[in-house]
Amino acid sequence: MSTRKQPYNDGLGPVFEIIGGKWKARILWELHDGPVRFGALKRLIAEISEKMLIQQLREMEADGLVHREMFHQVPPRVDYSLTPLGTSLNEALSPLCEWGKKHLGEP
Repeated sequence: MSTRKQPYNDGLGPVFEIIGGKWKARILWELHDGPVRFGALKRLIAEISEKMLIQQLREMEADGLVHREMFHQVPPRVDYSLTPLGTSLNEALSPLCEWGKKHLGEP
């Protein structure tokens, strides 16, 4: 898991530290159906820059959420998939997604 060492009073602190920011929850969601190639992931999240996608994936890999598999072929191919930890976090985020859909547009 992450090398971050901060004291927490509840379980939300580490969750927000791991998936905080604009992109990580979205990346997790896009990986929920199985392995996705880097290029396909970039197309699924068109608003993210390639540099930011690479950075976020590296952090998620370091946190144990994402598995990176490199295939040594021509052209080279890299697939990303969720680890069991990433899958369990994705499942925990599902109710938040439902809440967002239900309350979207409400003040």
